[in-house]
Amino acid sequence: MKKFRFRLATVLKVSQIKKEQAEINFAEATNFLLQQMQSLAECENELSQGMQNYYNMENQSVTIDKLTSYGTYFDRMRNQIQRQQQAIVDAEENKREKLEILQVAMSKLKTIEQLRDKRFEEYQKEQIFEEQKELDEIGLQIYTRMAR
Repeated sequence: MKKFRFRLATVLKVSQIKKEQAEINFAEATNFLLQQMQSLAECENELSQGMQNYYNMENQSVTIDKLTSYGTYFDRMRNQIQRQQQAIVDAEENKREKLEILQVAMSKLKTIEQLRDKRFEEYQKEQIFEEQKELDEIGLQIYTRMAR
């Protein structure tokens, strides 16, 4: 009996490797997005703490230098928050692109696996047919020997 051999085995392996790489890239993009979101939360928390310090300072003596430095600090923090929000939007877009690539790779792999399964079923049917043919021949030989 001949051994099953899938001619597209190399293509299947390459597709599996591409799918695994796409999964890794998607995971990295997801982690990067989470890091950017965490960084935004830290910036917002820092701004909130700065505002709290500013409001606590109102009860004390305030100088123009302190007000100016707080104003500059708040402007810088707001700009940093805006940049971080844009970085999150970019990271989400990157994650979406990586997900699309992963979906395409999974689709290709699934198609090749379905083809392999179909070929394997054909192989099994062919093997059963060949085995049945051999059994029929053996049965015919036994019958003809008994008939003599």
